[in-house]
Amino acid sequence: MYCLENERLKLECTPKGGEMLHLIDKQHDLEILYQGNEGWSGSNPSLFPIIGSTYKKTYEIAGKQYMMKNHGLIRYATLEGHQEEDRITFTYKSDEETKKQYPFDFSYEIQYRLEKDKVKIDYTIENTGVEDMPFSFGLHPAFRVPQYEGEKFEDYEISFEKKEEANQIVFHEDLNIPASTQKVFLDRWPLDRKEIAKYATIVYKDYTSSYVTLEHLGKPRIEVKFPGFPFLALWTHPSPSHFICIEPWYGHADFDTSCDDFYSREGTLILQPQEVFKTGYSIKIFE
Repeated sequence: MYCLENERLKLECTPKGGEMLHLIDKQHDLEILYQGNEGWSGSNPSLFPIIGSTYKKTYEIAGKQYMMKNHGLIRYATLEGHQEEDRITFTYKSDEETKKQYPFDFSYEIQYRLEKDKVKIDYTIENTGVEDMPFSFGLHPAFRVPQYEGEKFEDYEISFEKKEEANQIVFHEDLNIPASTQKVFLDRWPLDRKEIAKYATIVYKDYTSSYVTLEHLGKPRIEVKFPGFPFLALWTHPSPSHFICIEPWYGHADFDTSCDDFYSREGTLILQPQEVFKTGYSIKIFE
């Protein structure tokens, strides 16, 4: 177990997936993170080097077929942890086992820091091999909703940084039906299990907002800031569970059968040999 603590927050992390286990608002003795104890057994995995899966569940590189579990490698791996006074760092490197699923050399790092009422989570991915490396990357944090007894899931809403037009990706259970986009206006989205069930996952793109705020009856509770991420997904489990996932993504799962080329899937990033990709997000807790 690895732990960071300041006057406002206490963060506990585990080497399994390099994940946060607990984020405690000490001022209110409140657990912020969903604990994987209802419809979904996860909590906040990192998604690398794939988000979801390909439509065939397999993919080809240089004529050879490969397969990964849903959301890739990191969520199932045990990372090497390093504790310092002001940060926790988890690292993971490719090996012969990972290459059976994903034939590239890489190093992967997650670093956690606390700054007053905020958790900052930074990621560094390096192509340590000699070939161009295609990958997707995403986040999947789940937040407890409602937070307090007597509150209702439907009393919460997500407020976007900017009032703006965006596109929502609409996909179907039958992957032979092409996915489409529909124009939406982003402002405030009341949490709605029926709407999530209708679309399976709500996925936005073509927005400029860099953060959203989870609010209860107009009062801000949690801010999730994700500068640079081109996709944002909202999800909860089909069986009524007390959480909402706010998921910034680079790329996404295959929503139809339109792309057989692993290098050309929408949002795929390609790192040249020895090139480094850095990104991150933060979680802020309000009074």
